Amino acid sequence: MSTLLGIARFTFHPGKVDEFKRLSRECMRVVRELDTGTLRYEIFLNDDESQAMVIEEYVDERALIEHSAHIGADLSAAIIATGTVHGELLGDLSDGFRAQIAGGPVQSFSSFLSKD
Repeated sequence: MSTLLGIARFTFHPGKVDEFKRLSRECMRVVRELDTGTLRYEIFLNDDESQAMVIEEYVDERALIEHSAHIGADLSAAIIATGTVHGELLGDLSDGFRAQIAGGPVQSFSSFLSKD
C-alpha cells in the first residue's frame, strides 16, 4: 500500500491567525513526540497570513488514525474553528475509513497513475 498524503487548506476567520499559530505549534509538538508513522507534517502561511496549508504524509491508514488519536478531538476542533477548512486525502483508503470521512470537509482521492 502506498503512503497517504493529506492537504488541509485554511482560510482564517478575522483575528484568528495567532490562535491558529499557537494551536499549530501544539500539533507539531504532538507529531514530533508521539506519532510513529507520520513521514511529513508541514505548515505553510501565505504572504498576508490570511490562509494556511498543512501538508501531511503517513506511512499508511493506521498511522493517520494514530495521528488523529494523538491530536484528539478537542485540539482538532479548536484548530478547525480558526477558519474555513477544506482538505484532500490522497491515497488508497479502506472502505470503512472512506465511509467515516464521507460528507465532511475532506475529499478523498484514490490512486490512478503513478511512476512507481
